[in-house]
Amino acid sequence: MILFLAAPTIIDDLLLKFFSEQTVNYVIWPLIQVGAVVTITAGWVAYATYLERKISAFIQARLGPMRVGPWGLLQPIADGLKLLTKEDFIPENADRWIFFVAPYIAVVAAFIVLAVVPFGPDWAVITDVNIGVLFVLAVSSVGVLALILAGWSSNSKYALLGALRSSAQMVSYEVSMGLAIIGALMFARTLSLSGIVATQQSDAVWFLIYQPVGFVIFLISGIAENNRAPFDLPEAESELVAGFHTEYSGFRWSLFFMAEYTAMVVVTAFATTLYLGGWYFPFVYRFTEAKGYHTAYVVVSLIVFLAKAGLLLYLYFWLRWTLPRFRYDQLMDLGWKWMLPAALINIVGTAIGIGVIQGLDGVGGMHTLDPINVTGGLGLTPTGKIIAIGIGVINLFLTAGLLSLINRRSRDFNLKKQRRQIRLVNLPKGKPAVAPVASESQT
Repeated sequence: MILFLAAPTIIDDLLLKFFSEQTVNYVIWPLIQVGAVVTITAGWVAYATYLERKISAFIQARLGPMRVGPWGLLQPIADGLKLLTKEDFIPENADRWIFFVAPYIAVVAAFIVLAVVPFGPDWAVITDVNIGVLFVLAVSSVGVLALILAGWSSNSKYALLGALRSSAQMVSYEVSMGLAIIGALMFARTLSLSGIVATQQSDAVWFLIYQPVGFVIFLISGIAENNRAPFDLPEAESELVAGFHTEYSGFRWSLFFMAEYTAMVVVTAFATTLYLGGWYFPFVYRFTEAKGYHTAYVVVSLIVFLAKAGLLLYLYFWLRWTLPRFRYDQLMDLGWKWMLPAALINIVGTAIGIGVIQGLDGVGGMHTLDPINVTGGLGLTPTGKIIAIGIGVINLFLTAGLLSLINRRSRDFNLKKQRRQIRLVNLPKGKPAVAPVASESQT
């Protein structure tokens, strides 16, 4: 354990004997970090299938994989060998170049996003860019486009239908996902992911407490964008055989699932950073560099981050084996009639709430803002934090009420329309569907 905690310092001292400080900091260490993240994520992808099968077995009172290795722990290795040895074929009339490249686009887009995710302080993050939020949203969208290219290039009706569903689902839920995070960004006042974590650390409050509506919308939209059940319409095997990857086999077929499970890591890591404080947790600050435990502080912070993301990943598995798949009209209704209005209501409510907090500062001796100790974000005082939490709770009930009102009026309108159509169909023969208009002579 001592060697593990001292490893970064030992490696850094060893590298400085052969390379300059700039080469070590900006070339060698990033390559080491990238290699570690890719290796760990690839291992996660391999054993995520094992975990999902074990969790589903636990939910259904079964044992799950038990044959290969003790408790079935070697099952992912056996599955990987099977996929590598399977026949790899390309349909005769397919667009061969796009068919070949599409799965690699999905994998590369999912892995690139991990470069800006702050898994912890200091060396636990590869790079910190000031537009990290925009980078994640932009690059993750490319991964969804890979599914569209795969379905179109296969020259198969089933794959094409899966690709069309993927494009509609992408448009529907990426809009809601982008709007859902605006409330959290209002409190953070930065697009840097590390800066967002630092703001939550300075406030000692996770943005989940300020933004419960935004967290729910983001999580649902993220699950839908990953094509995970109950939103797995692009690969619905019950009606599309396998959807966009119907014509794929062997290793290239497995790349789509590698991209899917990696995208799950991206969404959970993004949600953890935005709403669950990232690597911040109370009392972890005791392992500070001032007390001589900086490496231990980084390691503990990394464990905290992985624990939070792991809980959200378990939610993915739990929902898959609990909820039935949505119908396509239900998928669109949820995206456009519920998620999108909820995100817009949350933005307006958050903006009004922040305006109220700023307006109350100095009123009747009340202090809601602390301009002296501002290290990021709004710089709320304890009074301001209490008001912000109250506004978040009010916003939750307000959003639920307005959504119920909006969709009830829409439902009533549709029922009236259906009843009118039924009356027109059931009219007696020979009777006009519309009353005759009086002529000018009659009037």
